[in-house]
Amino acid sequence: MVQINHCEDLEKFVLKMGFLPFFNIGIPDFSIEEFTPQELWFSEEEGPWEWKGPVIVNLNCAYGKLFQKKAGFVSMEWFPELVNYRRSIYNLKTQPKQGMERTIYDTVKEYESLLSKEIKALCGFKKKPAKRSTNPFDSLESEALKDILNSTKPNGEGFETLITRLQMGTWLVVADFEYLYNKEGEPYGWGIARYTTPEALYGKDAINACSHRSPKESKQRLTAYLSQLLPQAT
Repeated sequence: MVQINHCEDLEKFVLKMGFLPFFNIGIPDFSIEEFTPQELWFSEEEGPWEWKGPVIVNLNCAYGKLFQKKAGFVSMEWFPELVNYRRSIYNLKTQPKQGMERTIYDTVKEYESLLSKEIKALCGFKKKPAKRSTNPFDSLESEALKDILNSTKPNGEGFETLITRLQMGTWLVVADFEYLYNKEGEPYGWGIARYTTPEALYGKDAINACSHRSPKESKQRLTAYLSQLLPQAT
């Protein structure tokens, strides 16, 4: 059985599979979670949380919320095919220019890459008042995560909903994760996602590699491959 023990193992396995969600999405043997020893999660040793960034910056795999609104990797062998199909389903160009999704996308495109907090500042998101809680586990939640969950547009959907939809549509991906540092120069907390367009990260030619096919043809190729890869799935 495959085991992911190092960053290199993770990248090799993504490239072998082509598609790999971070957590279990309901299909057995189809997630980083299932192939990584439990002791490497939330430990002092580096584990899957720390490996994401280095795998992304090697530019062999795309990362984002690409699986049922959940995060995972797609190899660059298959990502252009996914782009060709997904963008036909969620055509951002038909969205109102003043709509928040277009605003977020156009803002990220203009700056080439932005941290989630920078997108929210530039696009006018506001924080909801924090709720007081007696739950001791709430103190474990990162400030970055709280910032995302609490940010909303007064007349629209929350930031997380919008940024997830843009990733599911393959219009945005995560370029890296950046950390805060303590006085000793050591990173701490959750990595903050830096978003970019696939074209900026991988180049237009790479992303448009399957544009000569129709979206329907790309869907058929994706379905055929995934059916072979995952015979255990319904």
